[in-house]
Amino acid sequence: MNPTTLTPAPKKSAQFLVDSDHKAFDLEHRRKIRFNIGKYNAAVQTGLGFYQDHELARSRASYLKTEVINRLDEYLLQFEEKFTARGGKVIWAQNAEEALFEVGKIMERRKARTVVKAKSMTTEEIHLNKYLEKRGIESVETDLGEFIVQLNGERPYHIVTPAMHLSKLDIADIFVKHLGIEYTDDAQKLVLTARHLLRNKYTSAEVGITGGNFLIADTGAVCVTENEGNARLSATFPKTHIAIVGIEKVIPRLQDLDLFWPLLSTSGTGQQVTVYNTIYTGPRQPLEKDGPEEMFVILLDNGRTNLLAQPDKREALNCIRCGACLNICPVYKNIGGHTYEATYSGPIGSVITPHLSGMAENKHLSYASSLCGACTSVCPVRIPIHNILLRNRQQSVQEGLTEKEERRAVGLWLYGMKHRWVWDLAPAAGKNWVLSRLLGEVGWNKRRDAVQVAPKTFRQLWKERK
Repeated sequence: MNPTTLTPAPKKSAQFLVDSDHKAFDLEHRRKIRFNIGKYNAAVQTGLGFYQDHELARSRASYLKTEVINRLDEYLLQFEEKFTARGGKVIWAQNAEEALFEVGKIMERRKARTVVKAKSMTTEEIHLNKYLEKRGIESVETDLGEFIVQLNGERPYHIVTPAMHLSKLDIADIFVKHLGIEYTDDAQKLVLTARHLLRNKYTSAEVGITGGNFLIADTGAVCVTENEGNARLSATFPKTHIAIVGIEKVIPRLQDLDLFWPLLSTSGTGQQVTVYNTIYTGPRQPLEKDGPEEMFVILLDNGRTNLLAQPDKREALNCIRCGACLNICPVYKNIGGHTYEATYSGPIGSVITPHLSGMAENKHLSYASSLCGACTSVCPVRIPIHNILLRNRQQSVQEGLTEKEERRAVGLWLYGMKHRWVWDLAPAAGKNWVLSRLLGEVGWNKRRDAVQVAPKTFRQLWKERK
């Protein structure tokens, strides 16, 4: 099919504009986000002070991740060899459907009725909870933020802090509504309520599911980073542990964690290192006293090789999901995480979502950026996010995914730039009419004064001056 004959799906982009407009003028939403991100900014500045040379650490991390991505097949096979040698099982999933099918087989074999699940963006990506619910399996989010948004029937708002958009009073209302507790705005009591409810789930669940922050190639290990201990409980008590991890999460050696763990925690929360950092190398071994009887790692592609096949964009796969680019982004801070209608929001989400979920439906996300470059400046692995956003825009144009009105306008502008006499012939009123049509189409004039051209052109003024 000729790509120029394709037409983009307008529904998601149109809804995105409506939701963005609504959220940008929701003052209460902006107050909550400003407060929560303000606390994050203060913590990160403190955390950066512990680095002697943070820029050098960023450069080292960028080099290592780029080395891995350029030789991803070798490192993944090395991981599989080492992990299976200790009794673990590796499953390769080309897409979400394959990953869900494999999870379903494991659940059926274990006759699972309850799953405890640690915070994992890959499980959100494949909509695991909905899949399990359809099969009559209870899937319980054990991360406090994820637990709260699950109770409220929402998607995570942020990569690192899923309930960032909620205040303490909002959470109290959610607990009263869904758990039937007596109203309290005491944060400690709310946390203890969740802890009490979740504790029994860990010991009764047949299967525990986590993600993985890093896959270590030379050790065959899955690393999980957290602050609450819920992931460790989810992976230890159930007899079966499933880790669903994107194929890009590989790092070469165990010793590289001394670089990546502090970078992730500092950029993500401002900590020197997170509270719980666990390395899983497979199921429980003969002389070990705890751990699962079996462990599976599902290596998820789901569009990642689409990025891998594009050398000018594959650096996006270096992402370690710290969330720093979201917190610095002026667009994200105004329109919020849910507006993106995607698993990954903010600048990095705008980069990767068109490749993971389809350019035609998601190309508008790459335009949801001021291209200020703040995201690039804070990325701990130096991903040139704003440059890749531009390349995404270029790709959408090359694939013919732009609207007819836009193509027509650009064509007229190009002709006018090559044939100056055309612009000189048009009166100022005619030019103003064209500008009002074009800028009105993209919403420029909605809250701004209309752009007006000068009554006389520069050429006319120059002639009069002479």
